[in-house]
Amino acid sequence: MLSNWIKGLFAPKRPFPPLAPDAPFVALGDIHGRADLLARALDSIKDTQIVCVGDYVDRGDESAEVLRLLHARPDVVCLSGNHEEMMLNFLDHPQKHGPRWLRYGGLQTLASFGVAGASEATTGAALDAIAEQLQNAMGAELVLWLRNRPIFWQSGNVAVVHAAADPASPINLQTAETLHWGHADFETTQRQDDIWVLHGHTIVDAPFADCGRVSIDTGAYATGRLTAAWVSAHNVTFKTV
Repeated sequence: MLSNWIKGLFAPKRPFPPLAPDAPFVALGDIHGRADLLARALDSIKDTQIVCVGDYVDRGDESAEVLRLLHARPDVVCLSGNHEEMMLNFLDHPQKHGPRWLRYGGLQTLASFGVAGASEATTGAALDAIAEQLQNAMGAELVLWLRNRPIFWQSGNVAVVHAAADPASPINLQTAETLHWGHADFETTQRQDDIWVLHGHTIVDAPFADCGRVSIDTGAYATGRLTAAWVSAHNVTFKTV
């Protein structure tokens, strides 16, 4: 595994074809409970398709507001991320998945929905009760909307995903685990199908586009910088909200 990674890292990079979406669009990076930044971004983008890369909840303080804002915008494409996966796993199996989710930002999400009484030390039946409170606070419609988020979106030769993609597999055959959590070869091995992969999940100091990858997670919850990637034929520009 390590030898393959090293080979990929130093392998010569072939010229990658230019971006060629079917139509211009804007992708928004990981929001993580920053409803203020999301609202500002949505207000600033007019007459252009918006695609969000996932991770709407956890870590920031306004996850409930973020979900409600996005739920009210059916014109916005909202992908699922690994934090939505963890949240839904908690609702389905609180005792099994609760401890992990609470450690990775679930406490802030619970607080945003007005659900109190949880801590990282909460276990057992108490987690069942908290999951029920969260389910009730969200409401069936919002929970169903969250469950129905797609795991990728594609326009022309640009695929938008949450975390990464397996470079050896077609985009439509990727697993949710890969698209939500990443892939070991993503950063070192170029795709051979000429598909650009635009993603979030991994925080970068500045967004970039290089060798078929566009990375746009600038850590909004911690840095106060939510990145929007404006993608058009032969070009991508970045704006920070």
